[in-house]
Amino acid sequence: MVPLNFCTFEPERTPADNFLGILLVVVGMAICLVPLRWWFIVRPQERHAPRAIQGTFKGWLTPWLLLLPTLTVLVLFLYYPFLDTFRLSTLIVQPRARRTPFVCMKNFTDLLGDPAYLRSLVITLAITAAIVVIGLLVSLLIASVAYQPIRGAGVYRTLLVWSYAISPAVAGLIFFVIFNPIGGIANHITNNLFGVQLAWFTDPNLAILSVILASVWKSLGFNILFYIAGLQNVPNDLREAAAIDGANTFQRFWLITVPMLSPITFFLVITNITYAFFDLFGTIDTMTAGGPVGATTTLIYRIYQDGFTEGRVSYAAAQSVILFLLVIGITYLQFRTTARRVTYGA
Repeated sequence: MVPLNFCTFEPERTPADNFLGILLVVVGMAICLVPLRWWFIVRPQERHAPRAIQGTFKGWLTPWLLLLPTLTVLVLFLYYPFLDTFRLSTLIVQPRARRTPFVCMKNFTDLLGDPAYLRSLVITLAITAAIVVIGLLVSLLIASVAYQPIRGAGVYRTLLVWSYAISPAVAGLIFFVIFNPIGGIANHITNNLFGVQLAWFTDPNLAILSVILASVWKSLGFNILFYIAGLQNVPNDLREAAAIDGANTFQRFWLITVPMLSPITFFLVITNITYAFFDLFGTIDTMTAGGPVGATTTLIYRIYQDGFTEGRVSYAAAQSVILFLLVIGITYLQFRTTARRVTYGA
């Protein structure tokens, strides 16, 4: 048990708990407003700006008035929902219940001891790793071919990118038809070639594979678009010099092209991780609905099941907070470990 017994089993809210909630809101607002104050008040005083600019923004009120519409939208639809989600995670909220007992960190400690939740965490990490690795490798190979100066290259590149324009739910519906055991094209191919029909949605391993393939296809266009743009910026002089020195095609690609694409690869790793954590809900819901036997129940889908299907709002709120912190932590580790190996420029 995590050493939080001082607040884990409090039956009702007390004045101290209310003070703690208000303090959390104030701290959250301070986290959002202090950087803005530094940017618009402290930073202009530290730098020597031209007099015309100083005269225009001399008063402190003008910048805040200009930011008011944006801040209003951010507070209403981003900061307040996040803080309210954290508040709900410290309560026990039941539908149509009059009282919401304050339990502090009990929802979090229950999650850490829930085998079903830990299994969803492992499934999410495995699917995320597969989407990132397979998606980026396939995208880079396709982009390397589509980058070549051939007739009609613009048309081919447009066709490669269009999959990104559809929603994850539509992508899941397309692959549900493809992998449908009855009349699906996937089983038609396997039956004609190998004489077998696979149970794509009843076998746990095949269900995970089908979700991965659908998700990779969905993000393929986005990755290809950035890789093609990156390939166009790789200097030909470096590859020509390497060819003169005797480097073959693979060596030029691995030792010159891939390092030059490292900034784009780093960016795509972050975006694909975020996609795998948050945007798989539509794909999973239309393909497997989290099955079979929870094999494709990722963290985001478990939040939906607990919050909307089972009515455990507080439990789902705690999962949302953990998911947010998990993505932030993985992104931070990426910046700390991978960003230093990124090659910028020639």
